[in-house]
Amino acid sequence: MPGNRNKNEDPIAVFDSGVGGISVLRALLEEMPNENYRYYGDSANAPYGTKSLEQVRSLTVSHVDRLIAEGAKAVVVACNTATSAAVRFLRQKYPAVPVIGIEPALKPAALFKKHPNVVVMATPMTIREEKFHNLMERYMGTAHIIPLPCPGLMEYIEHGDIHGEELEQFLARLFEPFEKQKLDAVVLGCTHYPFVSRELTHVLGEDVTLFEGGPGTARETKRRIAAAGLLRSGTEKGTILFENSSQPKEKEKLCRKLLGII
Repeated sequence: MPGNRNKNEDPIAVFDSGVGGISVLRALLEEMPNENYRYYGDSANAPYGTKSLEQVRSLTVSHVDRLIAEGAKAVVVACNTATSAAVRFLRQKYPAVPVIGIEPALKPAALFKKHPNVVVMATPMTIREEKFHNLMERYMGTAHIIPLPCPGLMEYIEHGDIHGEELEQFLARLFEPFEKQKLDAVVLGCTHYPFVSRELTHVLGEDVTLFEGGPGTARETKRRIAAAGLLRSGTEKGTILFENSSQPKEKEKLCRKLLGII
């Protein structure tokens, strides 16, 4: 009977505007390998970062509504833009469901050395949002923080172009304004960006430390799920279901490649 089903066996839904949230799923699998996961990417409507707040909220809420209705025990909004636009609203709408968002890993970057120069790479919408400005203000006294909107970068990752000369040239152009400035850290403020870490290091050099938000989000997810009594018991490896609103077979192949399981 449906009423007797073990909710702990239900999946954790991981939602993203495309394939970028795979960087968060990767961290979740390291933290909780025995959980079941359902990954949904809305590549048909990507990029979210150049849309209006209302558009992003509407898309995010509609997808999360469906994921919860279809049995997700928790939802990780693995997209900085969607988190800014919709997580507060979703938590109010679903007080009994753990809804975990992501934010740029600015705190560890600002505190890793004395008054570092920190560039925060993010989508234009994330940088416009009040949530980001509040986060930035919190650490202004401990670091010199420079927001860097990166329109166009997400599209490289969505197409699976995570290496190569064209991408490196694109990144070099993005960072041209900082050539005469010593950078200490770069915050990867979009879940797509960790997949171009190698190319970023080629452009910026080994002395610039990169920070991403996935591991912190994974730890917070585990904490919230444990607090709700929803952790899956045992040590048996969980399952992963990949879904996408655009070219599902091709996107699943790309997701598996990014996750390192093909």
